[in-house]
Amino acid sequence: MRELLRVPEGERIDLTAYDAAATPGGPGGKAAGLAATAALGPRLADLQERLYAASTAGDRRRVLLVLQGMDTSGKGGTVKHVIGLFNPSGCRIQAFKSPTPEELSHPFLWRITRALPRAGEIGIFDRSHYEDVLIARVRELVPRKRIGHRYGQINRFEKALADEGVTVVKVFLHLSYEEQRERLLERLDNPEKHWKFDVGDIEERALWPAYREAYELALERCTTEDAPWYLVPADRKWYRNWAISTLLLEHLEALAPAYPPGDFDVAECRERLLAT
Repeated sequence: MRELLRVPEGERIDLTAYDAAATPGGPGGKAAGLAATAALGPRLADLQERLYAASTAGDRRRVLLVLQGMDTSGKGGTVKHVIGLFNPSGCRIQAFKSPTPEELSHPFLWRITRALPRAGEIGIFDRSHYEDVLIARVRELVPRKRIGHRYGQINRFEKALADEGVTVVKVFLHLSYEEQRERLLERLDNPEKHWKFDVGDIEERALWPAYREAYELALERCTTEDAPWYLVPADRKWYRNWAISTLLLEHLEALAPAYPPGDFDVAECRERLLAT
């Protein structure tokens, strides 16, 4: 899946060329997808435990899952359904909202650095440093020249993370304009989901072409060997969950974390314990 969903490096990106309802490489239908995702759980949990165990012996490696996408694309749903397959004690989840006055007083990567996973952890960013080249561009919150510089800053930042042992998995949840309307209507029609609805979401839809362009630029300029982007079609929730679970599994398997050997005499400890 890493090769199938990876955004090509150095190429112009046209999101209209990607089908948001596609299921590349996926199981044959929703029922099969749900079963396949559930079946990944034990292997994911085992690899997560091995990663954490290795950190107790000095292994500095960790994983950072970055989730970006339009409103209702499923960032929160991914956290619920995919990260739910892991032991929550080994995960560090951070949702980035509008920056606080304190955060605005620092360089834009400051708050990101403070939220990074520690050795042995799996970190999840619900939105991320890419907001500073997405909404900042669309809403013209900072000059375009400064935004242009930020792509390079982001690439250098992610290169430094990779050099420090962070496996960065960046996922763009590709949602269609029509599917977003349906999901927003579902929230309006169900009183139990009114808390998830924001009137501003309607205004943001009017800016859809500008956001698409901003995402295309971010995907084009910030897909690198050290931190590539993966484009996951997100109209089908079951596929989204399966694809991201599979991506995480492949990255964890590539790390091949192992339990560290004990620094004690097993036979002696066993004999002493039996004597108690």
